[in-house]
Amino acid sequence: MNEDLKIAQEAKLEDIYAIAEKAGIDRSYVIPFGNDKAKIDSRIQETLKDKPNGKLILVTAINPTPAGEGKSTTTIGLADGLSRLGKKTIACLREPSLGPVFGLKGGAAGGGYAQVVPMEAINLHFTGDMHAITTANNLIAAVLDNSIYQGNPLNIDPEKVVWTRCMDMNDRTLRSITIAQDKKTNGVERKDHFVITVATEVMAVLCLSRDIRDFQERISRCIVAYTYEGRPVTVKDLDVDGAAAVVMREAIMPNLVQTLEHTPVLIHGGPFANIAHGCNSIIATKTAMKLADYVVTEAGFGADLGAEKFLDIKCRLAGLDPDAVVIVATIRALKMHGGVEKENLGEENVEAMLAGAANLQKHIESIKAFHLPYIVAINKFTTDTQKEIDALFDWCNEHGHPVRLSEGWAKGGEGTINLANAAADMCKEPNSFAPIYDADEPITDKIEKIAKTIYGASDVEYSDEAKEKIKIFITNGWDHLPICMAKTPLSLTDDAKIKGRPEGFAIHVRDLSVSAGAGFVVVFTGSIMTMPGLPKEPAAVHMGIDEAGNSYGIF
Repeated sequence: MNEDLKIAQEAKLEDIYAIAEKAGIDRSYVIPFGNDKAKIDSRIQETLKDKPNGKLILVTAINPTPAGEGKSTTTIGLADGLSRLGKKTIACLREPSLGPVFGLKGGAAGGGYAQVVPMEAINLHFTGDMHAITTANNLIAAVLDNSIYQGNPLNIDPEKVVWTRCMDMNDRTLRSITIAQDKKTNGVERKDHFVITVATEVMAVLCLSRDIRDFQERISRCIVAYTYEGRPVTVKDLDVDGAAAVVMREAIMPNLVQTLEHTPVLIHGGPFANIAHGCNSIIATKTAMKLADYVVTEAGFGADLGAEKFLDIKCRLAGLDPDAVVIVATIRALKMHGGVEKENLGEENVEAMLAGAANLQKHIESIKAFHLPYIVAINKFTTDTQKEIDALFDWCNEHGHPVRLSEGWAKGGEGTINLANAAADMCKEPNSFAPIYDADEPITDKIEKIAKTIYGASDVEYSDEAKEKIKIFITNGWDHLPICMAKTPLSLTDDAKIKGRPEGFAIHVRDLSVSAGAGFVVVFTGSIMTMPGLPKEPAAVHMGIDEAGNSYGIF
């Protein structure tokens, strides 16, 4: 059995009411789902509104590789480390998507002795949020096509429908489909496609809403299609915003669970960072900041995606001022960025690791562009040699980067005490945090600031279709929205094969879309897709239930 899963299954969990008490949540606001997980009633926000905010620590990373970075593991370990220091701490994480769980990852709740539990439930159906988001999205899609079929009173051009159906699974066959085939009673035949649930605007709206009323207002503004005259048609025009809110009434509430060391964790929302904005919900983060002295949260993938969107989109829209940033790197991943193949990572290679450190350097520069204090966390693997560790520490010291070893996977909170002390000290430092662009700047200026400042690109090239979209967005007033870049997470460029820190490259913008409800413009670069596919050997083929009734393969 996988060691992570075995550790999680053997863990002794505290009753969820005890975890709520530790977090400062009155039991009247706890809606239990069994003994080990719960929803937190939205009414709690009113009781907390006058309390001061705790410190907010963001955990980000270098560009991910198959070697592993351990951002979630570090986030959980750091929260446990702060708790061991006697600081009231809550971690805020995203909900895993079933697509990656059954595809590449196998799970996303940390690892080793730095895990969130009940791990199996969190990775699977949890409290049903993903199902609610999927249902709300597909309800809107069904009403939209029904309106076209029932006389088309809104004069929708079937070839200009932009709202797609979704499912929380990687299925490349649904990227391009034809609906309503064979019979006229099936509806109006047209081309369509699916996106994965975590890439939907419903997910983004959930994560950026203040409450259920704000959710309904935002979802009502979502654009579903255009008329033959080019006028945008919204969810409000379909009169289905109220029904979508009804579906999401419980999903809007954050979920309470615990780490292996019983530190409270709020898990809520899970937008992908390579397609959407990659952060957990504003509701969860703000609730945690009212309850705790320290809140540790993560943003998806590397600092070029998740952290940039956390700082330029989430913090801007929520009025958040982060206090510190932890940048996670592993010696294994740095060696891959330095040119080492995965099968050779077990061999000591200081030279390749130092070459790969250029990728870490770029992400550090990106965080510094937001004027925030930072620290490098080296997430230790058992295969790391002392010579490699010493060389990376020397590199950080030579370049003036604060650094600590993180051993949460092997030792839990005990292995992150030094990192926790340093992070707490950073939170005492004054900072002048600011997004890297003003939302009112021209669209192209905002895109180019992200591409050049965060990715290190020398130029941005636009397809003819992208240029036309920009003109339409300016006409409709959408040019004043923040930018959400859709880009491969595996490289600073828009080409997943290019590792390290390349220079002199261009970012290729092929298309744009507006998420009017979420409140940002999505910019598609390279060949990024909104519906992932499964690998040749999906993680799902190694999962099952043994004779004792225990699941295996989820990790």
